[in-house]
Amino acid sequence: MNRITISYSAAISGYFGLLLLQFLWYIQLSPPEHIPISVALVIAAGPLLFPLRGILYGRPYTFAWTGYLALLYFIHGVMEAWSSDTVRHLALLEVLFSVMMYTGCIFFARFKGQALKADKTRG
Repeated sequence: MNRITISYSAAISGYFGLLLLQFLWYIQLSPPEHIPISVALVIAAGPLLFPLRGILYGRPYTFAWTGYLALLYFIHGVMEAWSSDTVRHLALLEVLFSVMMYTGCIFFARFKGQALKADKTRG
C-alpha cells in the first residue's frame, strides 16, 4: 500500500467512525435530556455531512479543509472527557476518531496534491 492509500484509509475510517459515533451517542448511548434528539444530531453530525461528497470522490481540497473540521470534534471530545465521567469513554472515542481523521485528511491532501502536481508536470 502506498502512502496515499494509507492516509485515505485513515481519513475515511476516522470520518465514518466519527459520524457513526455521533449518531449512536445522541440516539442510543447517551441521549440529551434538555433538547430534542433531532436538534442534537443536527448540531453534532450536521457539519460532518458537508464534506461527504468530496471525501467520497477523493478531492484533496476537501480533505484539506475537512482536517480543520476534525479539530472541532477533537475539542469537543477533550472537553467532554474532562468534564463528564458518564460519557468519558464516548468522548475518548471521539478524540481517537478525530485525530485519525485529522492526520489522514492532512496527509492525504498533501500526498495527493504532490502526486497531481507531478502528473501535471510530466504530461
